[in-house]
Amino acid sequence: MLRRVFLKKTGRASVGASLFPLAIYAQRDVDAWDHMVADIERQLPRLLMEAAVPGGSIAVIRDAKLFWRRGFGVANATSGRRVDPDTVFEAASMSKPVFAYLVMKLCEKGVLDLDIPLTKYTPERYISNDPRLDLITARRILSHTSGFQDWRSTKDPIGIHFTPGEKFMYSGEGYSYLQLVVTRLIGHVNQNDCAKYEAGLRVCGTDFDTYMKTNLLVPFDMKSSGYLWPPDFNRRRALPHDSKGKPIPKSEPTPPDVARYGAAGGLLTTPSDYARFMIQIMAPGRVDAFHLSRASVKQMIQPQVKVSDMPLPVSWALGWRILHAKNGDIVSHDGGDSGFRTFGGMSVARKSGFVIMTNGNNGGTVINKLLYGEMLQPTGVALPELASSQ
Repeated sequence: MLRRVFLKKTGRASVGASLFPLAIYAQRDVDAWDHMVADIERQLPRLLMEAAVPGGSIAVIRDAKLFWRRGFGVANATSGRRVDPDTVFEAASMSKPVFAYLVMKLCEKGVLDLDIPLTKYTPERYISNDPRLDLITARRILSHTSGFQDWRSTKDPIGIHFTPGEKFMYSGEGYSYLQLVVTRLIGHVNQNDCAKYEAGLRVCGTDFDTYMKTNLLVPFDMKSSGYLWPPDFNRRRALPHDSKGKPIPKSEPTPPDVARYGAAGGLLTTPSDYARFMIQIMAPGRVDAFHLSRASVKQMIQPQVKVSDMPLPVSWALGWRILHAKNGDIVSHDGGDSGFRTFGGMSVARKSGFVIMTNGNNGGTVINKLLYGEMLQPTGVALPELASSQ
């Protein structure tokens, strides 16, 4: 899990009609949208080639509907298999908002409470030697204020690094903890299928993939999404590639892998499927066993904590990052796993947005050029690179 947000004072190559001003600020001029699509179709193959990224896929949302989607380049640099709109990518950390939505629904159902300590729900203590664990709630996990580091290691054992709720620190470890609690409440654990992870952590397989499909992915028409590889996945998936554009070996995820990383970064999906999920945030409809109420969606994107050391005002909500731009808030998340870089952003007020997924380690460079185009060229001012660059 390599997701980071980097800030640089740097120029970026010009893209005539960048995604950021059009798809986020939702100009009503149809010609402007058509120009954006034509410009991306013309420019993106060159950007991919220059960055040694084999392929990418984009979905654009306008008026809370899927407006345009297309694949570019190849899913596999060795075979030359082309990317199409149904090619499946690793969402990486863009998995977090999807899990956060499920957690919010469990809160609506009374299974969880955002502000009750997670230790009240299970006798299993994620960390045994720190009483501050009793201060960690679902809200603090989803807003990255739990105090956990991103991921534990032998050199950096799991620990709570400040009083929970005190400040922001991005944490995949926190999401893994919340996934464990949710599984204890509504899932099943297979004690006969276990593996060891960072610092010797033992994790056993669960029914997380099945539960997420039943309670979110299928009801949201995300039919190409999941956490375990379906039988036809090998012919539909994008392979990861390194910074030189060469394939990176990738083993099939196991149930223990999904139990460890599913909530934080294990989602397999397409930009079109993820756009369907984002539409549920920008234009919530009926309330049922799967869909949140408008009140819960509003709470989900309400800023919880400010993120310091950013050149523009940024907050973190429940599962989402909020960029407070001059023309309105941008709700977004990015992702970065080995060989994949992804980004999704939207204006809830304007009911527009986009999702970009790439299958190369240099994909963040391509994404940021599409986001900003020539907007940064004359400013010389550092703006956040919203997609992971490594």
